[in-house]
Amino acid sequence: MSWNYSVWLLKNRWLVLMSGLLIAVLAASGIRHLTFSVDYHAFFSEDNPELLAYERMINTYTHSDNLIFVLSSSNENVFSTEMLSVMREITNSSWQLPHVIRVDSVSNFQHTIAIGDDLEVRPLVEENVKIQNSDIELAREVALHEPLLRDLLVDRKGKTTAIVATFELPGKSLSEIPEIAAKARLMAQDIETRYPGMRVRLAGMIMLNNAYAESSRGDIRTLVPTMLLVIFVILAVLLRSLLLTVASLLVTILSIVTAMGLAGWAGLSITTISVVAPTIIMTIVVGNCVHILVTFLHNIHGGDDRHEALRKSLNVNLTPVLMTGITTAIGFIAMNTSDVPPLNDLGNIVAMGVGAGFIYSISFFPALVNVLRVDPNPVVTRRGYAMERFAHFVIKRSKLLFWSTGVASVMLAIMIPLNETNEKFVEQFDQRLQFRQDTDFLLNNLTGVYRIQYSLDTKESGGINAPAFLNQVEEFTAWLRDLPEVRHVASMTDTYKRLNKNMHGDDPKWYRLPESRELASQFLLLYEMSLPYGLDLNNMVSLDKSETRLVVTFENLKTNYLLKLNEEIESRWKNLGSGAEISSASTTLMFSHIVDRAVSSMITGTFGVLVLISILIMLMLRSVKIGLVSLLPNLAPMCIALGLWGLFVGEVGMSISIVLAMTLGIVVDDTVHFLCKFINARRNANLETPEAVRYTFRTVGDAMLVTSGILITGFLVLSLSLFARNAEMGLLTSITIMVALLTDFLLLPPLLMKVDAPKLIKHL
Repeated sequence: MSWNYSVWLLKNRWLVLMSGLLIAVLAASGIRHLTFSVDYHAFFSEDNPELLAYERMINTYTHSDNLIFVLSSSNENVFSTEMLSVMREITNSSWQLPHVIRVDSVSNFQHTIAIGDDLEVRPLVEENVKIQNSDIELAREVALHEPLLRDLLVDRKGKTTAIVATFELPGKSLSEIPEIAAKARLMAQDIETRYPGMRVRLAGMIMLNNAYAESSRGDIRTLVPTMLLVIFVILAVLLRSLLLTVASLLVTILSIVTAMGLAGWAGLSITTISVVAPTIIMTIVVGNCVHILVTFLHNIHGGDDRHEALRKSLNVNLTPVLMTGITTAIGFIAMNTSDVPPLNDLGNIVAMGVGAGFIYSISFFPALVNVLRVDPNPVVTRRGYAMERFAHFVIKRSKLLFWSTGVASVMLAIMIPLNETNEKFVEQFDQRLQFRQDTDFLLNNLTGVYRIQYSLDTKESGGINAPAFLNQVEEFTAWLRDLPEVRHVASMTDTYKRLNKNMHGDDPKWYRLPESRELASQFLLLYEMSLPYGLDLNNMVSLDKSETRLVVTFENLKTNYLLKLNEEIESRWKNLGSGAEISSASTTLMFSHIVDRAVSSMITGTFGVLVLISILIMLMLRSVKIGLVSLLPNLAPMCIALGLWGLFVGEVGMSISIVLAMTLGIVVDDTVHFLCKFINARRNANLETPEAVRYTFRTVGDAMLVTSGILITGFLVLSLSLFARNAEMGLLTSITIMVALLTDFLLLPPLLMKVDAPKLIKHL
């Protein structure tokens, strides 16, 4: 069958070339439908329980999409005339940002004082007045002692402060977030220009979303061109032919535009994760071309003309290229078991690219090579002889290699439990990004960004004013503040206590909760009526006063620990026996839970991929035993790579969680090529096992070395990504492929010799 196909293909090469280009153009026209997602919501499916809980939370209270201006100066003193003036200016300017619904700062904090029997509410730093020393001292006294400000909007030493703008985004345009970020940066630059020594950093969820967009654009500008250059150099050195190098690159480009076009037709979105799909496609597809070309050049050097050499190469490589294309596609399709939509999209786009690459590799590529003038390349043959000498080493020391590699694999696999799941949305980004630098400064100098919101629901209108409930909230708040992992707790009980003190002549002895429901209700109503627009209490209490929200800010905790701590916190409230229900939600919880699900789905996906690939190898090689033999060199690389990762890194996130299923589809490629050549040598040439191993190394070893080198280099290019999760995925995949090559060279041949290869293939 392959012989008939190769004859037909080369006979109709011009038709194949024109058809291939037409198919690529038609598919690529879908690229115009591609959209870019710059919202962290893209990481969660519509039915994600944590996302649904978060949406319920923001529908009950104020939205929490915010932008934080982190203000510091060279004199390290927030409480100065200049700093308070700048703080007030940024606060006022923030109200002009698009879609803003609230701005909170030390300067506009609604300070309450008693004037006789009346309650006066006014900004801590008055508007349109010259700031006096008395104003500075008042701001210092209030800010450093008010629980709602200290460790949230100002640090305990008074060196750093924050202005927090909260937004309600319509979600109608992709430009909403970049527009806000751009205007905020202009504000920051203006302040730094007019006030030397002043520094304004930007953090918060708006800048997080904007960082997704910026890292995606940065990866597009750097990764694809870098990978093209890397492949060009490797192929040029390998093939010593500019025409063949360009032909190979053309196939990879056609595969990429086809996959991206099909993604556009399918309505997929490009995110910080799926943006690396072109680099992965390019890395994988070029391997097909290398296998075909290496055999082709060997045949030319053996005396065949261009036409006959290409026909033989197609006949030999058609089956293994088909098998590797299917196994690789299976690995990426298995990424759909993940609960992370961008990972699903990445898997589907790459699978489409691999499928397109297979079609172009066995049709367009040989047709194109056939019309090119190619001179014999003795370098390829010399490398084949070098592989034969290496085969001699492997055969001679097969027992030693079998046991040493086996023991080393087991020892490293033992290290796998050292890996812990951890997913912090800030650490998703490389430290080269300004967002990461600014957020790290915020974490180190002021407050945390990892927060959980707790809603305490009394199920009764006005129920939050009940003294028994307030006392339990106060006890709960005090317990939370005593936890060493907690940086700040925002609780309405602090406001109740302050109002009670105010209504008793500002006597410090009355800084406690109101003793009756009526007083609590009256104080709260009086306070609300005095608050200006945009600074109401909807961020802390529901409209019917049946629920109140506590916002707890944590230290930089690992995912597993944070989830356990959250369970402990919820249990603590339930044990108080108030009868009020507690619910928790936040972006922190969303990202923490999703990595756990990603790891679970990874195990399921990897098992499914392993079963499918093993069945495929058994069917296509017509041997159950060969399929079973292939399991060890396919599983060992993943176990070794994860063991090394646990030993030297110890943390896995949602991107790394899918590496196993993905790499299983990739690493099996070399195993398939090795087995196909080995079986061909035993069946058709009737070579003894050692000679079959030597023949296999000579004919396919060089191609395996080159394709693995390209894969390793390609995924190492991903380690340059501004999105740290992609960088980690690229690094771990590179390690896995490197180990897989060593396994196929050092473990698979001794394994075949160990289990008596003649018996394995006697029925083939």
